[in-house]
Amino acid sequence: VGLSVPEMRRDDPEQQKRAGLYELMEAAGDWYRGQLQSVGGADARAYLERRQVAPALLAQFGLGFAPDSRDALSKAMAAKFATLEPQQMLEAGLAGEAEQRRYDRFRGRLMFPIHDPRGRPVGFGGRALGDVEPKYLNSPEGPVFHKGRLLYNYHRAAPAARKAGRLLVVEGYMDVVGLAGAGVLEAVAPLGTALTEEQMQLAWKLVPEPVLAFDGDGAGMRAGLRAATRALP
Repeated sequence: VGLSVPEMRRDDPEQQKRAGLYELMEAAGDWYRGQLQSVGGADARAYLERRQVAPALLAQFGLGFAPDSRDALSKAMAAKFATLEPQQMLEAGLAGEAEQRRYDRFRGRLMFPIHDPRGRPVGFGGRALGDVEPKYLNSPEGPVFHKGRLLYNYHRAAPAARKAGRLLVVEGYMDVVGLAGAGVLEAVAPLGTALTEEQMQLAWKLVPEPVLAFDGDGAGMRAGLRAATRALP
């Protein structure tokens, strides 16, 4: 139609920053996976054994462990990336700050990497192993992590869902992992919140009629009703 194609600017600082955050997320995920197999990861491994999560599933979903340390991850990332700036750890949601003191956001938790639809690591969900609140802690909103626009396991479930013509939307990370262990690969989960319109649109891209399979308790029934009401328009 006579329009000139815009040039891709390779020196876009925002694009470079995002590329750097993806690399940092990948490295953090590798480190968490190593910690799961360490002496300190014994409680996390015991929990997974009780939930009958096979070693193959650990590898498939990249599960890891965040030790109960204020700065173990920060030190590991600083050692790996010579040019890492402390601000990057905050932007990636891997660290927090209070009273001008930095700390690792995830401590003493079983770690679930979260990816965008293209399969790039953008955040984490951490499950507490002790009597700690909140039971599940997600990465905060940031340059690459937008909770309401993501579905856990979407990039893995997409091929299976298209092939089966079915997509299950379940409540939590462990539901997705458990279904995969039973051979049901086409399952996704919202990230600890009510199903958003953006998440519904993602699901509808894969199949004409996604199936909501939330927990059978009162909270799960209310979540299903909210999702149905939100889907009607």
